[in-house]
Amino acid sequence: MLLWFVIAYWIISVAIGLWVAMRVHNTADYAAAGHSMPMYVVTATVFATWFGSETVLGIPATFLKEGLHGVVADPFGSSLCLILVGLFFAVPLYRKKLLTIGDFYRIKYGRTVEILVTLCIVVSYLGWVAAQIKALGLVFNVVSEDMISKDTGMIIGAATVMIYTLFGGMLSVAITDFIQMVIIMLGMVYIAWDLSATAGGVSAVINHASAAGKFDFWPALNPTEVIGFFAAWITMMLGSIPQQDVFQRVTSSNNENTARNASILGGSLYFCFAFIPMFLAYSATLIDPAMVKQYLDTDSQLILPKLIMDHSPVFAQVMFFGALLSAIKSCASATLLAPSVTFAENIVKGFYKEMTDQQLLKVMRLVVFVFTCLVTFIAIRSELSIFKMVEGAYKITLVAAFVPLAFGLYWKRATPLGGFLSVVMGAGVWLICEWVAPDALIPPQLAGLMASLTGMIGGSLVASRKELRAA
Repeated sequence: MLLWFVIAYWIISVAIGLWVAMRVHNTADYAAAGHSMPMYVVTATVFATWFGSETVLGIPATFLKEGLHGVVADPFGSSLCLILVGLFFAVPLYRKKLLTIGDFYRIKYGRTVEILVTLCIVVSYLGWVAAQIKALGLVFNVVSEDMISKDTGMIIGAATVMIYTLFGGMLSVAITDFIQMVIIMLGMVYIAWDLSATAGGVSAVINHASAAGKFDFWPALNPTEVIGFFAAWITMMLGSIPQQDVFQRVTSSNNENTARNASILGGSLYFCFAFIPMFLAYSATLIDPAMVKQYLDTDSQLILPKLIMDHSPVFAQVMFFGALLSAIKSCASATLLAPSVTFAENIVKGFYKEMTDQQLLKVMRLVVFVFTCLVTFIAIRSELSIFKMVEGAYKITLVAAFVPLAFGLYWKRATPLGGFLSVVMGAGVWLICEWVAPDALIPPQLAGLMASLTGMIGGSLVASRKELRAA
């Protein structure tokens, strides 16, 4: 029965996405939903994009092993990212009415920086999208009781998500995200209520976790712990800001107030609901400690699905896997679309300046197809956990894209030379440190961020002095 529910839900959600796709007529519809989405839809798509496989499977698994200290990047860093976007980035970016985040770098710093940053953004999505595909394979494997292998499940999941994303773009993503947010919220709350009774009540689970030290958040007062904690926090908090999926949600809004408020509200909702899967996973230590022990050091991402399958009635299973599939699908569709759109707009279009809007729309869809094939291959071959795949995705945008975006918006003296040096020095130092000293006191991404800041300030000041002398 559960497998048939999954199949039915999958068919209906894809059908809705294809129905909405009939309204896509140009690249503005495809990439930015025609700049027409109301507050409730934008809030839903902000929340649903972040609430993905890592939230339901990756974060709880990490929490069981490391407690709150281990999940500082997500949900703490990721939710703060959305709130910071709403407070400082949404309005100025919305006013520019750009198609992609890469357009900002071209206008502010020139074509070279546009290409470099766009490539960094596209690469950063590889791990994130692959994590969603990996989770789809896991879900199909669990609900079919091993009749569908994980690899086959990945291929089925990737192909079906690609179909409505390829045809409907941001318009389909936004509408399906709204439906999926409702399912996620209802499903998570119901499952938490159902399992808390089995575990002895909410207070019993919380008290047990507290006694086990799972609520210890702050690092030990030594340089290694403090710097590592800070680096993990800002990797997602700042590295997620210069991303196309975040920008798409801002620019798809019907006005600048919606862009700002939806980002803040979506981030706040994400932070609150991200704790429910952690609560559920820890409940397993009271309900089925033998199962937790079996999977904790082998495949901890299976703990929560196995708990639901073994200790919940069919209706609860339907609610959980409905919510899980909704979370994964919304995140996967958004992260397939974002890099594909920015690659087509900021890389391909730059070499074919006479390209019409309809031709660009075809290129965007072609890139969605190619990118889907690539990330599915990566997902099948990768042995990293879902949480680690997502956490590592933002390092490159942190070191190469955040400083040029923030300074480009808020520092009038930022120049093309400063932008170029910021990207090159940030990415260069990060790559060298990852290769030479990945476990150094200063983490590679933090060293890259400092180098990016140095390149921006130094390059811009040098260029400003040259302009003054020339004058």
